[in-house]
Amino acid sequence: MLVDSPPEQSAEPIPPAASRKRRTLRAAGLLLSLGILLLVCTASIAIGAKPLPLGDVWHGLFHDSGTGDDVIVADVRLPRTVLGLLVGIALGLAGAVMQALTRNPLAEPGLLGVNAGAAAAVVSAISFLGVTSITGYVWFAFLGAGVVSAVVYVLGGSRGATPVRLALAGTAATAALFGYVNAVQLLDSAALDRLRFWTVGSLASADMATVGKVWPFIAVGVLLALLIARPLNAMAMGDDTARALGARLTRTRVLAMLSVTLLCGAATAACGPIVFIGLMVPHLVRGFTGPDMRWILPYAAVLSPVLLLGADVVGRVVARPSELQVGIVTALIGGPVFIQLVRRKRMAQL
Repeated sequence: MLVDSPPEQSAEPIPPAASRKRRTLRAAGLLLSLGILLLVCTASIAIGAKPLPLGDVWHGLFHDSGTGDDVIVADVRLPRTVLGLLVGIALGLAGAVMQALTRNPLAEPGLLGVNAGAAAAVVSAISFLGVTSITGYVWFAFLGAGVVSAVVYVLGGSRGATPVRLALAGTAATAALFGYVNAVQLLDSAALDRLRFWTVGSLASADMATVGKVWPFIAVGVLLALLIARPLNAMAMGDDTARALGARLTRTRVLAMLSVTLLCGAATAACGPIVFIGLMVPHLVRGFTGPDMRWILPYAAVLSPVLLLGADVVGRVVARPSELQVGIVTALIGGPVFIQLVRRKRMAQL
């Protein structure tokens, strides 16, 4: 396993003028990122197997008359875009919290077995209980994610849990659970047919019912992630320093794992396990924002949907009139990026 070396602390305080300039640049960058997100959302609604001019998009959004183009906009692409926005926010924040919690810049939501737990529960529900609705997956995904998070926390040492122990326990759980998922699919051909798109990560079957099921859980997960930004900053300097600064390590770790469970459970239930979003975006934005989680989290929440929706649009364009699932596109993008990050980043062997 790879862990990052402890962050270097500056021996000299930053001058007030430089600090103000840095805050201004960060705020301007965040506004620019919001503008890019708006453009990508517009492209997600306008671009597909049938390209639509902006006038038709506007008409479908605000003056739906039931025509074919209006139905495409209001009932197909709008739910898909909204779900992609929510899932992108969830994965980006979960990745940022995971990287801070484990002090590993190459961590991602699957590191603690959360995605694997959700996937195993959904596969079990489909194969053994006959659940067929995506909205029905949500509750099983949360159950699986929650149970695995608790097990990983116990295996990692409970109150004495450390980032290394949590990562090791999560890796073991992930390997075992995805082995179980593959075994169930091989033994149950009907489950394999129903899961073949879900398991690679897809927004194609999005609807407002799914959005309505998952958004409250994502909202709570987002709120928890933002509330623990300061304690996570303290934990980045090491447990002893964090305690000296007044951070409650056990409470922060529990809240962080609860946030990741809610975010990943909702995202996985809605569209399957999508990889690399939670790895790439928080890692890349850290190069601009620095190590301050109070800035990393908002940037990750804005730019992760940009990447996810952008990958979804690319998947629709490159394989017309069919489409490439968004999980495949993000894997194709994320694999080379991950290799490059590992090659460039100074790491210490554990």
